Amino acid sequence: MHLTSLDWWIVLISIAVSFLPAILLAKRAGSSTAEFFTSGRAAPWWLIGVSMVATTFSTDTPNLVTNLVREKGVANNWVWWSFLLTGMMTVMFYARMWRRSGVLTDLEFYEIRYSGTAATFVRGFRAIYLGLFFNCVIMATVNLAAAKIANVLLGWPMWQTLLICAVLNVAFAATSGLWGVLVTDFIQFGIAMTGSFAAAIYALKQPQVGGLHGLFTKLDPHVFSLLPNFNDWTMTLTVLILPLTVQWWSVWYPGAEPGGGSYIAQRMLASRSEKDALVGTLFFNVAHYALRSWPWIIVALCSILVFPQLDDIARAFPYLDKGMIGHDMAYPAMLTFLPAGMLGLMVAGMLAAYVSTISTHLNWGTSYLVHDFYRRFVKPEATEKHYVLVARLMTAALMVIAGGLTFVLETASRGFTLLLSIGAGTGLLYLLRWYWWRVNAWSEVAAMGGSFATAVAFEVVRRSGTPIADHVSLLATVAVTTVVWIAAAFLGPKTDRATLVNFFKLVRPAGPGWKSVQAEAGVGPSPDSLPQAMLGWMMGCAFVYSALFGSGSFIYGNNAQGAVFSVVFVLSGYGVLKVLQGFWKSTPDHDK
Repeated sequence: MHLTSLDWWIVLISIAVSFLPAILLAKRAGSSTAEFFTSGRAAPWWLIGVSMVATTFSTDTPNLVTNLVREKGVANNWVWWSFLLTGMMTVMFYARMWRRSGVLTDLEFYEIRYSGTAATFVRGFRAIYLGLFFNCVIMATVNLAAAKIANVLLGWPMWQTLLICAVLNVAFAATSGLWGVLVTDFIQFGIAMTGSFAAAIYALKQPQVGGLHGLFTKLDPHVFSLLPNFNDWTMTLTVLILPLTVQWWSVWYPGAEPGGGSYIAQRMLASRSEKDALVGTLFFNVAHYALRSWPWIIVALCSILVFPQLDDIARAFPYLDKGMIGHDMAYPAMLTFLPAGMLGLMVAGMLAAYVSTISTHLNWGTSYLVHDFYRRFVKPEATEKHYVLVARLMTAALMVIAGGLTFVLETASRGFTLLLSIGAGTGLLYLLRWYWWRVNAWSEVAAMGGSFATAVAFEVVRRSGTPIADHVSLLATVAVTTVVWIAAAFLGPKTDRATLVNFFKLVRPAGPGWKSVQAEAGVGPSPDSLPQAMLGWMMGCAFVYSALFGSGSFIYGNNAQGAVFSVVFVLSGYGVLKVLQGFWKSTPDHDK
């Protein structure tokens, strides 16, 4: 498969347009770490919202969705649809508190919430653990997806793809800082979404498919179901029950962290106000789940008819690296049917999706390594110019490490499962630490150690030849980790009282968990309301899910069901609006 001259021109123009902000914003980004990592805390809601969406839309996400649909049908998407519960909780409960905290990174949070050497240790350890290890694994999964797409569309070997992409990403991320990432994300999101819809339209036009009518008549009806087959208990448990009852609140994963964190927190901290932080995060959740799902799903469904088996992909593309062929490969395989011009647009869109994600992870990971480790522990008295220089060098180093890890992974799906396992059980801690004063730094240490040790133990057992289902290891890890960190909360050293009082004065969390601390602080009650936030959470989830399933119902031709979801969409949307109006009434004018 080769791109025409027209396709290449479209790709080059999109690169030039996308990278222009890096040039224009280089001087501003280099002025300080606050500008480089948080855009001077001046970003509006629509910019941070679109940036969040663009970051979570990478080359591995449509590949992952295709993998899920081809293996177990549309219902298999509940493994990530369930994270809406997490995301909407971040919107309603945590977005405003994050902005109030005033920290530069979410790891700086540890030393304003906790006290003692344990708090210092957690900040430093997580800077290395998340900024280096965790972050590079994620980037490796994104690199792998990009390499597979380039292998199908261009015939490039993995090393060539990684080399070209590394040069582009490092040049951009190291130059522009977060301002460049935000502005470029805005441009690239439009390119990527246009390409996604084009891919879905042309996938339906394939003769093996025959449009929507052909798609629905040729495939097994169970494939289209929004819910798993309840006669298959194992599938129902793993695809629906566990994600909705355990996974969403217990698992830490970048982009879907309980209570917010990583680059989601980075965007909220970069916002110009509490209102911008909340509305931007709300927009992200709407677009992430309701807007993007169906173009990817349609392409995945069409691929089942065009490439029923993996051997069909291998025969259609004999030049492919055989070790890279999996169900996730079906998505880039479907892109080859795009005509000249549209193919270039799709390649530009996938490149945009790739760059937006990698550049964010480079900036986010570097913020941890430079601000939370190097500046905090190695060289605390250097100039801002020095820290920016170190940040730019660290950006290049992270890309090199992630490139090396890419050769180890097999599929995006396996990387997704591995990351879920490592972060299992920690989520409840991240939810409660804002609302319960007893959670301490040793709780954080215990949660990280328990989760990692348990996940590694299960992986060792698997590699020894003993099969263990992913859902079994997930439940066990959640149970062990939760018991360990709660025990540490009661048995470990308490956080210094002065630290707790100062934290309450700064963040003003609501609820009974801080009653005694509030009395000592001598300040009024929190401007937040937990019942109001809970209502907003329920209305917000109903709003997004009704949009997601309503649009799916109309695509399926089930207009009656679509109409019911539309009513829910309107009513829940009105409920969300009323809740937000209540929020703004209780928010001080200077924070609005």
